[in-house]
Amino acid sequence: MKAFAIYRLPHASQCTLVGQDGMPVSLSSLSELTGKESGFLISPFSMDESSAIVLLQPDEVRQLAPDQVAGMDDLPFHSADGKLTVSPCSRETYHDDFSRFHRAFSETGIQKLVLARSEDFDRKGCHPAELFARACQCYPEAFVTLFSAPQCGTWLVASPEVLLLRDSVQWHTMALAGTMRYADHLPQWSDKNVREQGYVTRYIKACLDRYSDDVSLTGPYTKRAGSLVHLCTDFSFNLSPDVRLGDVLDAMHPTPAVCGLPKEEALRFILDNESVDRDYYSGFSGPLNLEGQTSFFVSLRCMRIIGDRYRLFAGGGILPESDESLEWEETEAKMQTMLSLIG
Repeated sequence: MKAFAIYRLPHASQCTLVGQDGMPVSLSSLSELTGKESGFLISPFSMDESSAIVLLQPDEVRQLAPDQVAGMDDLPFHSADGKLTVSPCSRETYHDDFSRFHRAFSETGIQKLVLARSEDFDRKGCHPAELFARACQCYPEAFVTLFSAPQCGTWLVASPEVLLLRDSVQWHTMALAGTMRYADHLPQWSDKNVREQGYVTRYIKACLDRYSDDVSLTGPYTKRAGSLVHLCTDFSFNLSPDVRLGDVLDAMHPTPAVCGLPKEEALRFILDNESVDRDYYSGFSGPLNLEGQTSFFVSLRCMRIIGDRYRLFAGGGILPESDESLEWEETEAKMQTMLSLIG
């Protein structure tokens, strides 16, 4: 087996192992996808020469219980150490980034930006497959996946956010933005969180209207994800018969929930000014036409497993009224999703 992905859909009792003996396919653009391919798709935040869109086309697909996964010690873990050109983000670096991002609102006309950071932790002897099993137990409402391929290294994700999925009737997605600790949650959300969620909702609605004429919305409502809560709006829709799945994905990703608005200006600013190399953090992954299932989730709560280290990632939406200390605290809370697994 050259590459693999193990995933557990939200509230499912079983996991799916996807194994490929040869090298997975690297795509140059999401728009290459017609929707007729089959496999496990892994997309970075932004594709470049070191972060490819990867499609595992399985030679093996089988169902497992999470505790069976925990005992698997023969999986091929890739580290791809040559890609680690950027160090994790210190508190001082985050301050510099936040100041630079905040100035952009008056200097560029950008409405929203998402600022990410990362932090490294020593591995404590826990096998990645065991971490996956722990994540399945701790976060039953999340999409949990552990994947590894030569092009992208090894990643563990436990995400609450749907990018795009299809059931037997329709397609679905969501606008997920605004964050509070569950323990601190009050009935009234702040104006900042409401505005941020509104930006994401309007953007996704505009994207979907290009490919569907029957988009319906539900929300916003409060959605719990582990120790956090978010504001969420659900979308249901049908795609026109002549629409290519890759074009829809290309239009939606990255959403304002992980990038900003306007999309192209925000993306360029982040790539030019953010100190963190996001790599596959805030990208997305999931099964594509695999055993009748297409479900893509944004890689929000995730870690990269690199030799003797875990690199954890978190980010938050920045608006003109954002407070740096509160934004830092939000990233700390988001990192707890992965920290709670490694102890």
